[in-house]
Amino acid sequence: MMRLRVLSRLLQIQRVLVQHRLSEIILAAHLFRPLRFAFLLSPTAWFRRGHRGGRGERLRLALEALGPIFMKFGQTLSTRRDLLPPDIADELEKLQDRVPPFSGTDARHIVETAYGRTLDQVFAQFEATPLAAATIAQVHCARLHTGQDVVVKIVRPGIRTLIERDIEVLYALARLASRYWPDAHRLRPVELVQEYEKTILDELDLMREAANAAQLRRNFSDSNLLYVPEVHWDYCRKNVMVLERVHGVLVNDLDELHKRGADIQRLAENGVEIFFTQAFRHNFFHADMHPGNIFVLLDDPQQPRYAAVDFGIVGTLHPRDQYYLTENFLAFFERDYRRIAQLHIDSGWVPAQVRVDELESAIRTVLEPIANKPLKEISFGQVLLSLFAAAQRFDARLQPQLMLIQKTLLQIEGVGRQLYPDLDLWKTAQPLLRQWMKERWSLRGMARSARAELPDLLQALKQLPPLAERMIHRAADGRLRQPVDTRDIELLRQEIRLAARRRDITLAATTGALAGIVWLALAGQPVWPGYLMLLASAVGFFSLRR
Repeated sequence: MMRLRVLSRLLQIQRVLVQHRLSEIILAAHLFRPLRFAFLLSPTAWFRRGHRGGRGERLRLALEALGPIFMKFGQTLSTRRDLLPPDIADELEKLQDRVPPFSGTDARHIVETAYGRTLDQVFAQFEATPLAAATIAQVHCARLHTGQDVVVKIVRPGIRTLIERDIEVLYALARLASRYWPDAHRLRPVELVQEYEKTILDELDLMREAANAAQLRRNFSDSNLLYVPEVHWDYCRKNVMVLERVHGVLVNDLDELHKRGADIQRLAENGVEIFFTQAFRHNFFHADMHPGNIFVLLDDPQQPRYAAVDFGIVGTLHPRDQYYLTENFLAFFERDYRRIAQLHIDSGWVPAQVRVDELESAIRTVLEPIANKPLKEISFGQVLLSLFAAAQRFDARLQPQLMLIQKTLLQIEGVGRQLYPDLDLWKTAQPLLRQWMKERWSLRGMARSARAELPDLLQALKQLPPLAERMIHRAADGRLRQPVDTRDIELLRQEIRLAARRRDITLAATTGALAGIVWLALAGQPVWPGYLMLLASAVGFFSLRR
């Protein structure tokens, strides 16, 4: 049964949507239909009172009122201007850097508690007014006693409780979807919520984020594409983190970038190169690349350099998934739809019994119109969505482990197209993907993989002789047995016993009901045995429902 606080939260979500005149979401959302009676009985719904701003502003304010999880959803949407009306995209973009801050007094208290010292003992200067406020934390400018300018990231007070409450709501909705939605097994909603829960709770640990920043900084230490600020480890705690302060222009401040003479086309192409380098060469990628987290350093406007902040969400890919993603993109570029179909089956993204020719035909139907567009108009996001749509009728299942890479790809594409609408992602990405595949299958690449796996292989070989000896002795003594897990057998026995019990109760209850009816119809007096048999029959049927 749904917990009371989950039901309360669902009603609160509904109330916020009504207050901001977004009731069409309630009427359209399948999982809110059990609560529609509350909406239909609401005077607010009858008279359409509430916030009178534009729809984009109303949606942004509703997401802010609903809390961090919903605001993060809006942040992700804001990067996809190609999928949203301009008025909604403009408003959701404000969620990147206009989240209401918590007070400087609270920030001071959190910092002093974390360090066990007064603020003046830790910093030579600390600005009470935050530089930026986000859904999970906010950032204050400060100066160390050594004279270095830094930023201090502080986790919002009480944020864990709010997140855990909304995660519980998401689990409730996911379980409802799994139970009542016919296509739920494809999207695997409970697994998606589990993946999201892990991701967002990891963001609350700033020691983890500091480690992510340090790793990313090492990966790009010799690169002119991306700058990652230095971590000041002595000042990092679980809820407080101190980083080098970088001075740059926000990537979505196009007026300032043009004013400073930045090479916008190069900047957009560099963003694509950074993403594919992280995802495939380093296999460690920044997975929250919305515009509020990306600055541009313009020491040389003709060689603009990105600077990243906020490393709470990072991702990695299994080599198998790297391979299948790369092959899918390259096969699309070559219009090899049969190869794409075979890759979907080999990877397990669709069931093995699906016929390759039927899947190929479905994929060709949705991808051919996209492939006929000029390359600069082709969207990676559109390709991914179209592939999923084509595979849906073949019982394709969403892969939770690919959620971060898909989300980040959509964000990077959105930022790149916002900077330079004529950006040809394929022109930048294709050489990188081909080079990665070439290195993967080169003699040097295979030797490197073999060298990495050699210690495990040697350890396994070392265990073979004693293992073989034990097996031989067991076989000679007649003690070689295959262990069997009896749990499934016991479950089967319980099901059989339960089915037999249900059959017996059904038979007895039906017999009792018929006997009671016959008694009352034919026996006359006394009538109580007939009613007693009917009552016993009713009890039997009720026990079946239990």
